[in-house]
Amino acid sequence: MTGPDAVRMGDDERDEFLGRSGTGVLSLSTGADDSPHSVPVSYGYDPVEAVFYFRLAVGAGSEKADPTDRGVTFVTYGERDGRWMSVVGSGRLVSTTDESISAESLAGLERTGRIPIVDVFGEPTSQVEFELYRLDPDRITGRVERPMDP
Repeated sequence: MTGPDAVRMGDDERDEFLGRSGTGVLSLSTGADDSPHSVPVSYGYDPVEAVFYFRLAVGAGSEKADPTDRGVTFVTYGERDGRWMSVVGSGRLVSTTDESISAESLAGLERTGRIPIVDVFGEPTSQVEFELYRLDPDRITGRVERPMDP
């Protein structure tokens, strides 16, 4: 198979690649003249709802401000079976403490297992304040490197 469909991941392949957790890069939109604010993050993934969960550092030293008031894009990638794969999800973050989604978020978080902690803070993670956010992507795509022709 050739063309764009040859490199698109199906939903099952995407869910297998994402697993229940991992790491990637979250980019938050900024002003029109500024580049996006991009940060390495760990994620949890709920394959039942195709939803991502993030534990984001917040507080005085955070450059994210309110991450729910702007568009975001999340990218994760890696190699499996000798082929490069990537998944990109975009939409808006929602705080999991929002009453309207808290019960739904709890069920989704249980399906993700444990979200790994990525220590990029310059201080012990026990001293960093975190909040949980959910990305129910407006759009999610997966791409996989095409196998080499024999």
